[in-house]
Amino acid sequence: MPKLYSSRETVKAFKRAKFNEVSQKGSHLKMKGFWNGKIQTVIIPMHKQIAFGTFQSILNQSGMSKLEFEQFLK
Repeated sequence: MPKLYSSRETVKAFKRAKFNEVSQKGSHLKMKGFWNGKIQTVIIPMHKQIAFGTFQSILNQSGMSKLEFEQFLK
């Protein structure tokens, strides 16, 4: 089973990747950042564990691969 990340880990990693918090509506945080030559918008649900499919969607929104994301976790 793949590792599930918490919203805290995910937000910290995106902040390290120079994404900024834009707004929050309910339990969903919106972040924007510049990645692969484009401004990317990412919506992160603020849950203890982010479901695998939702996490894949977050990576797709950011234009980041899982390996690139994992580099910002440390």
